[in-house]
Amino acid sequence: MQSILQNIAKHISLTPEEQALFLSKTETKHYKAKTILLSSGEIADYTYYVNSGILRSFNINDSIIEHVLHFACEGWWIGDMYSYVSGKPGNLFIEVLEDAEVVAISKENQQQLYQEIPKLERFFRILAENSLVAHQERLMDNLSLTAEERFEKMCKKYPSLIQKVAQKHLASYIGVTPEFFSKMKSRLLKK
Repeated sequence: MQSILQNIAKHISLTPEEQALFLSKTETKHYKAKTILLSSGEIADYTYYVNSGILRSFNINDSIIEHVLHFACEGWWIGDMYSYVSGKPGNLFIEVLEDAEVVAISKENQQQLYQEIPKLERFFRILAENSLVAHQERLMDNLSLTAEERFEKMCKKYPSLIQKVAQKHLASYIGVTPEFFSKMKSRLLKK
């Protein structure tokens, strides 16, 4: 549980009592690879902090093509924020890619914590702002950079993911087919 408390401490300070209260409102869970934590059409009741392992969020379009939105490894948060915030069915799947230990917090418990520890609202606002900035940057990259440039940027930004995540998921994340990704990667390795 120290990892999640360290994550929170990057932005706000909690007293030992507040830390204990926060932890009492969370659940630590272990999942095997290929476990689906959330399916499209379900309401997201939880958001997850990753202690270990790798998760991904993705959707599947009408042509049954997966589009990876987000990866989350140790120290990252993941969830279907549209569904979590709105209380409506979402369109994302959340899958465990590598055996994982996660800390789950329900929306109900998060709301209670806002009342009991108001500075946690600041923490989660900062997470939301950082997420918004990252998604805006990714959208701009998708509009203005080539697939090779997006992949090179991803390699620099998330080097540990490149070695651990299947190529088909990396291809989906940068918006290309696995076949194109394989050819592109071969070209880049020859440079």
